[in-house]
Amino acid sequence: MEHKIKRSLLNYFHEDEKSAQQQIRLPHQQLISHNLDSIQRSPSTSMVSPSHQNIMHSMMPPPSPDSPWTLSPLQSPSAPLLCHCIASLHRLDGTVHAIAAINGTVFTGSDSSRIRAWRQPDCFERGYLKASSGSVRAILAYGNVLFTTHKDFKIRTWIVTVSDNFKAKKISTLPRKNSLFMFPRRSSDGHKDFISCMAYYNSEGLLYTGSWDRTVKVWRVWDSLCVDTFLAHDDNVNGVVVNQEDGVVFTCSCDGSIKIWRRIYGQSSHTLTMTLRSQSSPINAMALSTSVVDSYVLYSGSSDGFINFWEKEKVSGRYNHGGVLQGHRFSVLCLVALGKLIFSGSEDTTIRIWRREEGKCSHECLAVVDAHRGPVKCLAASLEIDKEVGVLLYSAGLDQNFKVWRVKVTVEERSGSGQFLDSASNMKLREFEISPVLSPSWVERKLHGSHPSR
Repeated sequence: MEHKIKRSLLNYFHEDEKSAQQQIRLPHQQLISHNLDSIQRSPSTSMVSPSHQNIMHSMMPPPSPDSPWTLSPLQSPSAPLLCHCIASLHRLDGTVHAIAAINGTVFTGSDSSRIRAWRQPDCFERGYLKASSGSVRAILAYGNVLFTTHKDFKIRTWIVTVSDNFKAKKISTLPRKNSLFMFPRRSSDGHKDFISCMAYYNSEGLLYTGSWDRTVKVWRVWDSLCVDTFLAHDDNVNGVVVNQEDGVVFTCSCDGSIKIWRRIYGQSSHTLTMTLRSQSSPINAMALSTSVVDSYVLYSGSSDGFINFWEKEKVSGRYNHGGVLQGHRFSVLCLVALGKLIFSGSEDTTIRIWRREEGKCSHECLAVVDAHRGPVKCLAASLEIDKEVGVLLYSAGLDQNFKVWRVKVTVEERSGSGQFLDSASNMKLREFEISPVLSPSWVERKLHGSHPSR
C-alpha cells in the first residue's frame, strides 16, 4: 500500500475558533506592527484535573489563564534512562505545524496567526507574536532572527530578544508590499501556494523558500528582494537544506527525488548539479549532519517509512548512497540531525533516535519513543548546555500535543543498561521487540484507507 502524503493530510488541521480577545502590546520600539494578537480563552479550556496535576513535572508552571493551551499528562519514557518526557501541552483548538528553538526559547506555529514563545525546558509561556494572516506553516530560527511563513503565502522576518523580558520586532514581509508611487511588482515575486520549508545561508544573507507551487525562491534578506526563482521539482517541494560551508542547496519533493543546486559564480541564479533518487516514494523531510569537519551525511525520510542517507566524498564532493535506516511502519514526516544523533518522526506515532558510528556507514537505533496518539508532524532539537544530559527534543503531533523530551546518550549508559547491543543482528531484533503497539482502531482505519486525516 502506498503511503503517499497528500494534501488531505493537512485537512486534518482544524481552524482556530474565534473568541473574545484581549489586547497585549509589546513596547513600541520593539515592534513595527502595534497590534499583537489576542489570546484565546475557549469555554472548554481548563486546567487538568487534580489527579493529572499530581503527575506533572514539578518545575512546570501553568500557562497564562487566557491561553488556549492546557497541561497534559506526562508520558513515561519508552527507553529508560535514555529519553523521557519533561513537559507536555495540549491545544484544544488547533495543531502545531512548526517548531524552532533559539537562545533558550522555543517557538511554535499553529493554525492561528500567533507564534508562541516558550521557555526551555519547562514550557512556561513567555509571549507571542502576531501576523495579519493565520496558519503558520513553517518557522526558521537563526541567531536572533526568526522567519515565519503564513497562510497568505508570505514570509515574515522578526528580530527577537529573549533575555529577561521577551521582545520582538517585525522587520520585513516578503514579498514586500507595493508602494502607491511604484509600478506594480511582477506576480512572480511571491509564491502561489503554501510555503512548506525554509533554509538560511548565513554568509550571503540568503533565505531559500520551498513551496507547493513546485518552485524555490531565493530572497536577499537585507533588502527584501527576490533574487532568483527556479522550478525545482515536478510536485510539491517538501524540504530545503543549505550547507553553510559551501552554499550547496538540497531540495526534496513528493516526486521522490532530491536535487542538489549550486549558485553560479558571481550571479544570483542557481544550476542543478545532481539528482539523488533511491525510490519512487514521496520524500517528506531532509536533514544534513556535520558531526566532523568535511564529513557530511544527508538524510531523507519518505512515505515508505524508510530513511535513506547519502555521504559526501571528500575529493569529488559527490553524494553517494550509503544505505537505508528501517524501522518506521508508516511515512517518515520529519527529521532532525544534531551531531551524530538523528531524530525521526513518523505517521506511525513514534519517534526514533538513531546514532551514526563515527567513520562508518552503520547506524544504531537507540530508542523507539511512543510519543503521540497521532502522526508526529514536526521535530526540533537543541543542546542543553547547562545539563550533562545534552539534548532537548521537541515534538508536535496531529493529536494536538506539544511535548518536550530530555535525551541522554552516553557510552557508559549504553554499555551499562544492557539494552543497547553492539551486534547488528541483535539490534535489529531488539528494534521489533520494543516497538510500541499501535492503536488497533488506528491501524484498521489506515489499512482500509479511512485515515483520520481525511
